Amino acid sequence: MIDHELDLASVREATDRLIADVASWDNASAAEPSRLPGWTRGHVLAHVARNADALVNVLQGLPMYADAATRDADIERDSARPLDVHLADLRESADRFQAVGAEPADWNRTVELRNGVVDSASRIPFRRWVEVALHHVDLGVGYELEDLPEEFVQREIDFLTERFKGLEGVPATVLWAADGRGWTTGGTSGGVAVMGPATEMLGWLAGRRDGSALTTKGGPLPELPPL
Repeated sequence: MIDHELDLASVREATDRLIADVASWDNASAAEPSRLPGWTRGHVLAHVARNADALVNVLQGLPMYADAATRDADIERDSARPLDVHLADLRESADRFQAVGAEPADWNRTVELRNGVVDSASRIPFRRWVEVALHHVDLGVGYELEDLPEEFVQREIDFLTERFKGLEGVPATVLWAADGRGWTTGGTSGGVAVMGPATEMLGWLAGRRDGSALTTKGGPLPELPPL
């Protein structure tokens, strides 16, 4: 069962962890390339801050972003700021998200995200946790998928395998983690079994790793659509 209050607490912890790492940088560190193609670390930090405001919009019944072009322009605009400005923005945007999350609300209501995607309001704190945690890994500062809480890994694999379920461009796939946990995803044709550590599965599903540490039966590792 989703507990939005616990997830809000996890978001705060993940944000504090990210900010603590970033606070040790200098301006040059923020300008270095991130692990995301074409993005510096500053782009990642700008996106994390603007995503907090976008999810505030969602919880308030507003459009997540004005449009895709505005979203991209805002990230580009904010990417080259000095480190102290990035840090202040990360803290202030995180505080705005937490403040809206603390307001009395119907957490069972349906809310709309980008591209017509709808979800329960109760899942928005977890979506924010995903943004903060995975983009922390994307910064390339020593925080890796293996450092993520086990609960997070389990829930994000649950989410991503459900997201790819029913896609006929992805063969029917069974995932078996080394600890015995299993998931199914993909369409109805074909049949591939994927085995390995849960963190490696998360990395492959989330587009953060190439899946070379996983083993397969029944065919090659499926090609997944971008997130």
